[in-house]
Amino acid sequence: MKEMINKYIWPISVTIGIIVAYGIGYPSVYIFKEYGWTVFTVVPFFLGMVPPIVYGAKKEISKGESIKIGFSTLGIFCLTTLLFAIEGIICIIMASPIMALCTWLGTLVGFYLVKNKKIATKQMYPFVLLPIIFITLDLSISTKEYLEVKTDITIKAPIETVWQNIISFGEIDEPDELLFKTGIAYPTHAEIKGSGVGAVRYCNFTTGSFVEPITTWDEPTLLQFDVLEQPTPMRELNPFWDVHPPHLDGYFQSQKGQFKLIELDNGQTKVEGTTWYKIHIHPIQYWDVWSKYILHQIHFRVLKHIKKESEK
Repeated sequence: MKEMINKYIWPISVTIGIIVAYGIGYPSVYIFKEYGWTVFTVVPFFLGMVPPIVYGAKKEISKGESIKIGFSTLGIFCLTTLLFAIEGIICIIMASPIMALCTWLGTLVGFYLVKNKKIATKQMYPFVLLPIIFITLDLSISTKEYLEVKTDITIKAPIETVWQNIISFGEIDEPDELLFKTGIAYPTHAEIKGSGVGAVRYCNFTTGSFVEPITTWDEPTLLQFDVLEQPTPMRELNPFWDVHPPHLDGYFQSQKGQFKLIELDNGQTKVEGTTWYKIHIHPIQYWDVWSKYILHQIHFRVLKHIKKESEK
């Protein structure tokens, strides 16, 4: 038995690392409903730390081997999330920078603990408490503040013409951007029912419609609206299954938006499109980089279409 364990110590180490990762990540997502520091920092940290410790308990391991087995475990773990229909490819790619960093730190800690076996047992206690500490942190963090992204464009057309193409517009051409070929939802057309405050604008995306009751109608300079309903932000890509992970429902919330039109001296019009939103995925500072990039691309898609229609 001992010889068999030594022979298969590499796959055993990887398997134990993955089991520990699911033991931490599953409660965070499916019991506490939190995609936070626990999932994106603690889970990959343990994926990097545990396999070198298990492997090093039976065989000598170098720092390079520690890093190799840690990142192999991370890769296999990500593959299992696809195989078990837990996650999609795009979100794994988006999370990979922060997960890779935490996995690398985990491999160094695991290597350090293996090389200092006399004190390793005592030093393990704080790491055992890490998941509890970070789950508590995730549960205690609020997301009260609105985040904001603003995009502008200059249109060679009178402000009155631009206004008409903002409140509603026809079908937008199919996107050329790679981003929108990955499953990220993108706008296709918009329509409005009614006029003035109280009218309802429907901005239609590939996954459904944003329902936008008008709150300010200052024709032709300012259109503001709340977001009453919104569709899922994307269709996850998975080579094995049709998946719908929990983070697609309510973890990104568009709150309100506006179009501000500014009449320029040369007869042109500057349009500023703004979206206010909340993210319930931590660390917000990391995920907001992705959110702002995607929202800018969505804004540009709409504004470029408005420019094209207005300049005809």
